[in-house]
Amino acid sequence: MSDTKVLDRGVARRHPAAQHADGEAGLAEIGLAVYDRLDAVEREWWEFEQHADCTPFQTYDWLATWCDEVGPHLRARPAIVVGRRQDGATLFILPLVVTGGAVRRLTWLGSDLCDYNGPLLAAEFSSRVPAQTFRRLWRDIRACLQADPQHRHDLVELTKMGARVGGQINPFLALPVGLNPSHAYVADLSGTWESFYEAKRSSATRRRDRTKLKRLAEFGEIRFLMPQDDTDIAHTMDVLVEQKIRSLKRMGAPNIFAKPGWREFYTKVAASPRMRGLVHVSRLDAGPIVTATNLGLIFRDSYYHVLVSHDDGEASRFGPGVAHLRELLRYAIARGLKRFDFTIGDERYKLEWADHKIPLYDHVAAATMRGLVVLPLVAGHRRLKRFIKQNDRLWSAFSRARAAFGSKAGKADETPPVRTSPPIAPN
Repeated sequence: MSDTKVLDRGVARRHPAAQHADGEAGLAEIGLAVYDRLDAVEREWWEFEQHADCTPFQTYDWLATWCDEVGPHLRARPAIVVGRRQDGATLFILPLVVTGGAVRRLTWLGSDLCDYNGPLLAAEFSSRVPAQTFRRLWRDIRACLQADPQHRHDLVELTKMGARVGGQINPFLALPVGLNPSHAYVADLSGTWESFYEAKRSSATRRRDRTKLKRLAEFGEIRFLMPQDDTDIAHTMDVLVEQKIRSLKRMGAPNIFAKPGWREFYTKVAASPRMRGLVHVSRLDAGPIVTATNLGLIFRDSYYHVLVSHDDGEASRFGPGVAHLRELLRYAIARGLKRFDFTIGDERYKLEWADHKIPLYDHVAAATMRGLVVLPLVAGHRRLKRFIKQNDRLWSAFSRARAAFGSKAGKADETPPVRTSPPIAPN
């Protein structure tokens, strides 16, 4: 089977030019193509992402790494839908994938490892494709996918979508959507670190921060490091994974790195020379001890706080994770970034720094009779999860019960290893 299925132009012609309220024509013909492999559209995708409205989680290298490391474990069948104008210019890319066996799901490519999901859109997309037209276009895309045996699916599950994609309204919000169980949080960055810090934290809190930092320094010199050497990046990522696994165990939460391909995915994106400008690995050392680690993304004018961990030994009593976060905020401001995106998750510390609480949306729909049977279970689970997470009492009780279980499960592993840092110069 060919790697590319080009829809007949007749499909595009079934979309007549839409009329806006002002009577002007809004939509010209759109040529559609579906690709089975990312490398079939690599160059076009990479060039498009340089100026398209999107997030770093839709960049080619991020999703290609997912396809290499995670996709095979999920029997993933990419379905990359590219829309082009009559002159051949790219109008949008929808990075989709079909996964599963008995119940096949159409989801965003790499969905579980993307804090935000969605399309890549040309700047003029919204003016060319109003909401009503997009709904017709989406029905035709779905029909095209269902016509191909490898892209047939029972359930559509598009999750963690923002209301906007860059400066445009997310076209997928024209479909029936519900709120995701979690929100995202963003802080606006401006001025100097000192002025930002004073505006965000009270004098009493800043005083406590200084006291804790002095106590942390008793373990050795405090250094904020951004390793560039391959060996040191690999060491930092090993520490991050170990610290995170222990933290999740204490909380009674599932070990994300036990999922096939997840550890390999993060290790690979951190080490990739092609992604060095996107992926930012850092840590906070106190003498020889790696007290906190982070994998973030720097994309356009924003820093994305993606994966964090901290030591759970004696040093943990003095807030190494908070100290590391302060250094990341300082770094982002010094670079002239405008936003610090804490991404998805309702952790309390995000509320203390963020200026905006961002709702995220899910679109879940049945595509076959089998999907219709499964849909109530999937939708019900999402509603229950949101109800618990957004109710402070219920979520607190759930978290305590989960942590108690995690504490019992971790009894045999009570003495954490103290991971030390190789001697390198601070960046």
